[in-house]
Amino acid sequence: MRQFWLSALATLVLGSTAAAATGSDAIDIPYTRFTLPNGLTVVVSEDHKAPIVAVSVWYHVGSADEPKGRSGFAHLFEHLMFQGSENHRDEYFRPFELAGATDMNGTTWYDRTNYFETVPTTALDMALWMESDRMGHLLGAIGQK
Repeated sequence: MRQFWLSALATLVLGSTAAAATGSDAIDIPYTRFTLPNGLTVVVSEDHKAPIVAVSVWYHVGSADEPKGRSGFAHLFEHLMFQGSENHRDEYFRPFELAGATDMNGTTWYDRTNYFETVPTTALDMALWMESDRMGHLLGAIGQK
């Protein structure tokens, strides 16, 4: 099973940057990490300075997983996953914009595809539902068009 990453208010450089720093330059970002029964790894780091939450979902699939001679599929699916699902028949940006979200986007690279948004704390449930829906209900929304 592919490993998926979900982090709320976390940077996923937790190990590399923090471990590389030494002395008074050391970075300490407290976080909690656990795995859900479905295999989803969750990383949470809380900071209550502002009433916002950042949600970032990482899929361990990218251009390295494409068949030889057939490139672009990972990036295509990144874009398809912005175009709605079986339960949300519209672009994913719309509900986030209405909730006052910022920094909404996704990226694809060699070994991963990720999506992220920063929302007011009152919109966290909506953001988690939208990411869960994107993850689990894409196939019925994709057609030939």
